[in-house]
Amino acid sequence: MERIERIKTRLFTRDQIRYQCNVWRFQDKKIVFTNGCFDLLHLGHIEYLSKAADLGDVLVIGLNSDSSVRKLKGAGRPVTCEEARALILASLSFVTAVVIFDEETPYDLITAVQPDILVKGADYKTDEIAGHDIVLARGGEVVTIPLTEGYSTSAILSKLKD
Repeated sequence: MERIERIKTRLFTRDQIRYQCNVWRFQDKKIVFTNGCFDLLHLGHIEYLSKAADLGDVLVIGLNSDSSVRKLKGAGRPVTCEEARALILASLSFVTAVVIFDEETPYDLITAVQPDILVKGADYKTDEIAGHDIVLARGGEVVTIPLTEGYSTSAILSKLKD
């Protein structure tokens, strides 16, 4: 199998990830979930995602669809289409699965995944994180990770405009 085909095996639909998470739970694997737009992958994303992956055995990323990004970020976003963003994320060695979701929040996807650990950036408070109630009700953890200073997609886009 070619490498690109192996990378594509990390791309899941919602139904596929629900099934796969049951397999991982049966194997006693700790499932970590995070989400975001990941429009232009940068150092801040890499540091954040690698720290999230360190918290468990499996890292599942919920990726905002193009229409979801537009609703959150406005016209002109995303810069990179959802298929490309998903494949780029799936190519990272510490990413186990990527699932595209169309809603503004990943709440329904978190319901399907039922992660042991839910991760977001430290710019969120626990009660502001979509799905925190699902994870905490199961006895899981909600973890916030400090963001890498000086790195953001918005800052990169602003710099490119200048």
